[in-house]
Amino acid sequence: MAQQDWQRQHAQRHGAMSPPQGVVSPPPGNRGQPQQRQATPSLAPGQQAFRPPSQNQQRPMQAQQRPGMPMQPSQSATGTQQQPPRPPQGVPQSNGMNARQPSYPAQPGQNAFLGAPQHVQARSPSPVQQPLYGANVVNQQLSNAMAQTSIASTSEPQQYPANDMLAGPARTKRSQRAYHVQEDQAEPQQQYGQQAFEQQLRQQQMQQQQQQYQQQQFQQQPVHQPPVANQSMQHPYANAPPPGPQPTGMAMQHEEPVYQQQEDPLQPQIPQPPHSAGQRLNGPRTRIDPNSIPSPVAVQAADQRLFEQEPFLTAGRGAVPLSSTDFLAIDQGNCNPRFLRLTTYSIPSSDDIAQSAQMPLAMVLQPFARLKVEEGEVPLVDFGEVGPPRCSGCRGYINPWCVFIEGGGKYICNLCGAPTVVPPEYFAHLDMSGRRVDQDERAELARGSIDFVAPREYWVQNGAPSEDLPPRQPEPIRMIFAIDVSWNAMKTGMVREVAEALKMMFYGRAAEDGEVTADQQQAAAQTSLAPGTRIAIMTFDRAVQFYNLLEGLEQPQMLVVPDIDDIFMPLNQGFFVDPEASRPAITALLDSLPDLFAQTATVEAAIGAPIQASLHALKSFGGQVTLFQTILPTVGPGALKTREDQKLYGTDKEKALFSPQDPWYRQIGEECADCGIGINLFLFPSQYIDVATLSVLPGLTGGDLQFFTRFDPVRDGPRLRAQVLRIAQRETGYSVTMRIRCSNGLRVANHHGNFFQRNVTDLEFGCLDADKTISALIQHEGGRLDESKDAHFQCAVLYTSATGQRRVRCHNLSVPITSLLANVFRYADVDTTLAYVAKECVFNAATKALRDIREQLTDTCVKILLAYRKHCASSTSPGQLILPESFKLLPVYTMALTKSKAIKGGAVISDVRAYYMRMLRSIGVTNLVELLYPRMLSIHDLPADAGFPDESGKLVVPELIRTSYARLVPHGAYIIENGEVAILWLGHAVSPQILTDLYGVESLEDLDIRMSVLPRLPTRLSEQVRNLIKHAEARRQGMHLPVLIARQNMDGLEMEFGNMLVEDQNNDAMSYVDYLCQVHKNIQGILVGAAKASAANDDSAASLWKSLY
Repeated sequence: MAQQDWQRQHAQRHGAMSPPQGVVSPPPGNRGQPQQRQATPSLAPGQQAFRPPSQNQQRPMQAQQRPGMPMQPSQSATGTQQQPPRPPQGVPQSNGMNARQPSYPAQPGQNAFLGAPQHVQARSPSPVQQPLYGANVVNQQLSNAMAQTSIASTSEPQQYPANDMLAGPARTKRSQRAYHVQEDQAEPQQQYGQQAFEQQLRQQQMQQQQQQYQQQQFQQQPVHQPPVANQSMQHPYANAPPPGPQPTGMAMQHEEPVYQQQEDPLQPQIPQPPHSAGQRLNGPRTRIDPNSIPSPVAVQAADQRLFEQEPFLTAGRGAVPLSSTDFLAIDQGNCNPRFLRLTTYSIPSSDDIAQSAQMPLAMVLQPFARLKVEEGEVPLVDFGEVGPPRCSGCRGYINPWCVFIEGGGKYICNLCGAPTVVPPEYFAHLDMSGRRVDQDERAELARGSIDFVAPREYWVQNGAPSEDLPPRQPEPIRMIFAIDVSWNAMKTGMVREVAEALKMMFYGRAAEDGEVTADQQQAAAQTSLAPGTRIAIMTFDRAVQFYNLLEGLEQPQMLVVPDIDDIFMPLNQGFFVDPEASRPAITALLDSLPDLFAQTATVEAAIGAPIQASLHALKSFGGQVTLFQTILPTVGPGALKTREDQKLYGTDKEKALFSPQDPWYRQIGEECADCGIGINLFLFPSQYIDVATLSVLPGLTGGDLQFFTRFDPVRDGPRLRAQVLRIAQRETGYSVTMRIRCSNGLRVANHHGNFFQRNVTDLEFGCLDADKTISALIQHEGGRLDESKDAHFQCAVLYTSATGQRRVRCHNLSVPITSLLANVFRYADVDTTLAYVAKECVFNAATKALRDIREQLTDTCVKILLAYRKHCASSTSPGQLILPESFKLLPVYTMALTKSKAIKGGAVISDVRAYYMRMLRSIGVTNLVELLYPRMLSIHDLPADAGFPDESGKLVVPELIRTSYARLVPHGAYIIENGEVAILWLGHAVSPQILTDLYGVESLEDLDIRMSVLPRLPTRLSEQVRNLIKHAEARRQGMHLPVLIARQNMDGLEMEFGNMLVEDQNNDAMSYVDYLCQVHKNIQGILVGAAKASAANDDSAASLWKSLY
């Protein structure tokens, strides 16, 4: 009684929403800080003390009605509340040991919380064993809903509640990523001592609850503080004791359902920002707590913690780090995952097993991906004119997985199994274990990635093989820059910005204010070009202007070719020059370009003529062409017509807008790829420019496509300069040929990416850089694979480096073979699977309607989860959606892909769609995941150490927030970025001090929304945010990240911000919760249909048997 009296007095004195005495609610901006506790009042003898909830349990929580629990009446604003009815005699009272703290409104006393917190009986050392799934509880709660909506997450090995006394560490890294292993656990189900009385009371109270729901109207006060992104599951059995030992040989061990029905689980504090209209779930909607479903933020954070203190060893057997994880890899014979990733690291032993898994067996390659400084560079090995040792059967290159036999005189190829004689100059004896005595000293026998210097026979052949011309001698790369100087280009300011960007590329940039040391200033003034690079500049409108930049000239000489239909090269010398030797002429040209064509009245720009001229100039050398175009080319070779028709948007005929309208671009692109020429295309349209046709040029040659709609020098200038600089700064090869080899029993079925494919095995690129990826589908051929052996893959890239050396880069990977479907799922990689599926769907965009592609994506997700449910979790109830540990993020990623600009529904400009389709073809896995599910963090409550290095030198990054407007507050400031752009959203009630610290203004009206770079101000917040932006750029290999401003209810950019909140209902698609329910509904329908069909077959067979006998 003393406990109840104290609670009643406390509620009357402080209001129903006040926290219990002894618990101090953390103020906004100080989440995670330790709070002081006050002494609790003394209790009567024998009375158990009320223990306030732990800090980990102090989080917003909604009132939840459970079967067998009395319905809580609504509470008035006066702060009084009714006590829950006492349990019958003989039933122990709860003492609050595991009670949860309710959420408190921003203004106490208004719209008091629905229902008081329930104090649950403390768990004794020998608790009553709970059922594993609690299907009866879930079924009663969801009897009137669309379907049962319990979701279970599986992991291996067995996970225990984090606060259990018997909890032990996870036995594998992958199992530690299980979403249900969190610091704070869900409230356990209240138990009664008499089973018969419990069932009777439950039936009576369920009837009372239905009447109360019809009579009462509940209003929930918005939660002041957004829920923590990584919440534990609110399931009544989350604190149940760990189950007993599982049967041996079980592939996966199933855990509790991770969510159940909630009453208003998350109430937003702001209206949803402007966004493209979304869709709602058809049929009854079940309220699900968004905090209890799998979160990319939580999973990525858990994976990051695994590799913060220890490196990733590439020879280990198991899954690799997630693509979002910042890890240090040690090459032990398998290549770094940054170069090559598989959809699963346990290869099915037969095609039947692969088909049963329903997941694509594929790889994603990024041959020139940038490594961390600590990982070093790819080793370079020179075997002289004899070249690297190669297999006599499949022509595979020597690698760490080859086995030497006969005392070192031969080796067995790991790809085809053929024996090859070791050349005398490469011979070495074997030790007692059969290893070469010099294996650790040979990089090609110890490292999974290696560069071989290619001998003369690997040089590029000039002309056709029948012409018998000498091969092309490798030399440093040659680069041509062709600039549109039409009236539209001059009006937008593009020419001036491009000229400044080229000067920065050739001669470095001026040192910034923060670079005060001599070393920093010297680094800023260095060129971005590789040593020996030669450059050329041309301009074009209705004619093509060439410039003589010969060394020794102070001013450039212009030569104009007006006949664009029959272009030729007017220069023999002075076109390609050394930028340092011809610096006076180059600088004079770039400085004068904006004024030279300032008065032009030419509105056409013929892009075909400069491409043909570049082909003539580079045909005997290979190299790279970068074009800057502002309008649709309507004259000269490759002239196009406007075919934009908004009436086709959203129809089956829309796909015609994504196919090239002129075959000339494919023909010229194939010629450039054949000659080793890559084309980069920068587009600056203010109206339709037919990206679908123009993008064929970089698509066939392996070049870049950059898109600047309605170019603004203030807003887009920094991004343009950064992208131009990146062309020279990243590792690039030209005259590239690639081939992927697999071990016996496997083959490459098809490829996706930006390349030219002359035959079924070889891919050709004019240029291939560090940002480009290629995906390949792997299929079984022949019989069953031997599980005692490994599956091997080798990617060989023959290229000429930017410095002029012919090389062969090899990436090798060895993975185990399995006949267990559970292992295929256990070691699957959801990021790589998503990347391959994305590339495959945009490949089909020209032949299928976008609506069919979106449905196909959802079907792929359903089939993968259904396959796991049928083959690895068949003993569970059909009413549960079982999410495998490796694929629990597949639904949210698939939904995000359907919301991407490439394939989402609604009216999207065809040029924008075509640009993103081309981007998805070659984007890396890491960049793709962050493009689809952006990263968001709050900056109005940054921790004091965020944005600064810790003791180990790593930058402290604050906890990310899930992308939903329900996580936002009106006084907040949030940055959301997807690798392409960062948007700073400012609430209408944001503190003026934040504006002063970031931009030096005091009100939202004073901000210049055209700014795309944070000013350098001497404030702590400014330094924190700038450091976080630089850290995000460094994670993407130095890509520039513009920071744009979106003020609440003031700027049109807020719609882009609202569309980036992918967990919300927008982009002509459902919210994350609704989409998960839809996936569950589809899977359940298939399972129920299969069960009915099986039952019908059994009844038919029984009837037939009865009729016969």
